[in-house]
Amino acid sequence: MQKNALTSVVMPAVILIAGFAAVFALTGFVEAKRPPLPDGYVDTDLNMNGSALRGYAFGTEGLIADYYFMRSLQYVGDKLLSQGEKTIDLNDLRGLNARLLYPMLENATDLDPHFIAAYSYGAVVLPAIDPQKAIDIANKGIVNNPDHWRLYQHLGYIYWRLGQFDKASEIYEKGSNIHGASPFMRMMAASMKTEGGSRQTARAIYREMLATSEDEQVRNTADRSLKELDSMDERDAIDKVLGEMKGQNARCVNSLVEILTMLRNVRLPEGREFNLDNANRLVDPSGAPYLLDKEKCSVKLDPERTGLPQK
Repeated sequence: MQKNALTSVVMPAVILIAGFAAVFALTGFVEAKRPPLPDGYVDTDLNMNGSALRGYAFGTEGLIADYYFMRSLQYVGDKLLSQGEKTIDLNDLRGLNARLLYPMLENATDLDPHFIAAYSYGAVVLPAIDPQKAIDIANKGIVNNPDHWRLYQHLGYIYWRLGQFDKASEIYEKGSNIHGASPFMRMMAASMKTEGGSRQTARAIYREMLATSEDEQVRNTADRSLKELDSMDERDAIDKVLGEMKGQNARCVNSLVEILTMLRNVRLPEGREFNLDNANRLVDPSGAPYLLDKEKCSVKLDPERTGLPQK
C-alpha cells in the first residue's frame, strides 16, 4: 500500500521534472541551431503560461520562476549586446524590440507571486520599453505583496518618469505609511508636489536606486543617470561662460581651454568641480572630452566617445 502511494506521487513528479528539463534543453538546442532571422522575427512567443502551471508543478514553481527570471535578464542583455557599437539610450529601449520581457516576468511572478526581484527589475527596466507594462508589473507586485514598501517606490518612479508628479506623490505617500518604509518615501511624496521635474529630485531617486538595488543592470542605469545629471549641470555652466565671453569679445572662443580660468570660479551643485584629462581638456563625467560647437557657441558631448545618453 505504502509502495503504491509512493509510486503514484513520486513517479509523476519525476516525469514532470524530467519533462521540463527536456523542454529547456530542447529550447536551447533549437536556439543554437536556428538560422539568423530579420529583427522583427527574432523572438518567438513563449510556449507556456506560468499561471496555468501553478498547483501542477509538484512544488517546483519557485524553480521554474527562477528560470524565467534568469531568462529575462539574459534576454535584455543579449538585446543590448546585439546593438554592437551603437549608442544606446537607456531611457528609451523601444528600439530593442524586447517584446518578450513582460511575458517572461509575468510567468515568473505568476509562478511565485512573492518574487520581489522580478517585480523590481520589471518596474525599473520596462519604463524604457513599455511604460504601461511597467505599471502593470508594479501594481501586480503591490497586490500580491501589499506590505512591501519598495514596490510603491518603484511604481512612484514610473509615474515620475512619465511626468505624472501628482500620481507619483500619491504612490510615494501610500508607501511611506507602510511599517519600516524609508524616510525617502515621505521626502519624495513632498518633493513631487513642489519640484517633481527638478534635477535635485532626479538625483535623490537615482541615488536611492543605486544604494539599495541588488540588480547590477539597475545600479548601472542609476549610476549612468546620475552622471548624465552632473553633465547637464556642467554644460549649463559652460554655456553661460561661453555666452559671457561672446558678449565681451563679439565672437565665440576658439577653444574651451580659453575659458578654463573663468570656470574655476564657477560653483557647481553640491560643491562638485569640473574635470580635466591629462591633456588639460574639459571632460564629461564618463571621461570623454567635451566638444565646442562654434556655430552655436555652446558645448556638446562627443558622440563617438561619451558614455552618456545623447539627446
